[in-house]
Amino acid sequence: MFDRSLENGKEREVNRVGETLDDLRWRIIHGGEAGRNMDRSFFYAVRTTGIYCRPDCRSKRPRRENTLFFDDPRDAEMAGFRPCLRCRPRGDDEDSRKLIQICELIDASDDVPVLADLAAAAGIGGERLRKMFRLRLGITPQVFAQARRRQRLRDLLPGADSVTGAFYDAGYGGSSRFYEKDGQRLGMKPKCYRRGGVGERISFMTADCPLGRMLVARTAAGICTIEIGDDDQALEAALRKRFDRACLTPEPSGGDWKRIVMTVIDLIEEPQRSHDLPLDIRGTAFQERVWQGLMTIPCGETWSYAQVARAIGAPTAVRAVASACARNPLLLAIPCHRVVREDGSIGGYRAGTDRKRHILENERSKIKKNDTA
Repeated sequence: MFDRSLENGKEREVNRVGETLDDLRWRIIHGGEAGRNMDRSFFYAVRTTGIYCRPDCRSKRPRRENTLFFDDPRDAEMAGFRPCLRCRPRGDDEDSRKLIQICELIDASDDVPVLADLAAAAGIGGERLRKMFRLRLGITPQVFAQARRRQRLRDLLPGADSVTGAFYDAGYGGSSRFYEKDGQRLGMKPKCYRRGGVGERISFMTADCPLGRMLVARTAAGICTIEIGDDDQALEAALRKRFDRACLTPEPSGGDWKRIVMTVIDLIEEPQRSHDLPLDIRGTAFQERVWQGLMTIPCGETWSYAQVARAIGAPTAVRAVASACARNPLLLAIPCHRVVREDGSIGGYRAGTDRKRHILENERSKIKKNDTA
């Protein structure tokens, strides 16, 4: 019934009517008929709770837009999710129990706990605690705690009586602490987020570029999307799907917008130059860490997923690194095209492998030309 195909450089499984493997998995966790005899050795995670489960977990079913799927529990943990206490997707080993205990302590804390307090409460040493988080989640306890506090704020804002009250309830101790630590991480003004993102204004523009058509979108905080394709309608549809509650406004090609788009196009034509583009980066703590790591790869070079994992201090997180690369919303500005497979083959790319190959060849030629000049 299933066959493998390549769409936008990414392999997926499809059935005869084009249903993706994730669509089938979604139906499975909701008890649907489809895939009843299918292998259920996958896991699903919920963005709003930070927890991942087995497909047969009896917890409350999440909303589709908040659900991610993983083939392995380690991948889910590297993406920043912790095991469910009800279905215990990782088993009952001691480190898993300790990790769950520590994550619960972090969630119950009114502020970001210090490492020594967490280690003492769990009955383990601070270095073992740090190593456990690095190995299982790919981040430090402090980064995890900060990410969970931001998530609490996201959860609280829609139903809060006031924005200030939500700041305190999330553990920020006031608005000044939020703007000092995480003011750029919410992706929009807190009042806008409190309304569910409705009314967030995102402007976008499409233009010709050496790789086809390019769409650039920005919020008040900076550029939030860079996509490349063949068809303006398809690019715009993908943007609207990602920001389905925002007010999307196409902009004419002129003034400030023209300068911004031309600067983005320069990332193709003059990749060796430094560019000071304001970016509105929205991802999990681990994704953002990977994306920051990608921006350190020199122009003209390629790294493997394993090299990126080692560079960010999470050497076992190779599959989670690959997942973060696939979810990069800012093509070119965050150079996921510089990551290839371990054997040196080109690997996947959302804008297509031919475009990825062209970008890499162009970067190498520019660097070689500069070296011989």
